[in-house]
Amino acid sequence: MSSPLVDLLVREHAAIGEFLELLAQESDAMTHGEFKRLPGLAERKSQLADQIALIGRQREMEQQALGYAPGRNGCDAAALDGGEALQTAWSNLLARAAQAHECNHRNGVMIHTHLDYTRQSINFLKASGQPLYGPDGTHKTGSSSGSRFAVG
Repeated sequence: MSSPLVDLLVREHAAIGEFLELLAQESDAMTHGEFKRLPGLAERKSQLADQIALIGRQREMEQQALGYAPGRNGCDAAALDGGEALQTAWSNLLARAAQAHECNHRNGVMIHTHLDYTRQSINFLKASGQPLYGPDGTHKTGSSSGSRFAVG
């Protein structure tokens, strides 16, 4: 079968591997409370997702040039007709894509859990109706005079 199609599948597989590395870094950052790393990782993930989508479009165009439909069904058919190299490349890509989907989902759950916790904490603090800190940085607790955390 088409060597260009195999090459595109291998390129797509490699790009998804890079995406998995970014997902691992994102998970690590959240696990260790290094939230300042997340915007840079999100930007790199977005760029890599665009690259993966471009390779996917190129793969679909190659599939169509070979007479197969675009998308998964077309590549399934091409792989069935294409011999061992194409079948292996397609199978490897599907496995890696499933792994990336699962990791991305897990990271999304972690992000939403952190957001929910933050929202609940803010709502709890707002519910008391009294500010925790005065304009002078004094921590206000009930009717006590407070203690200074910020001096300035």
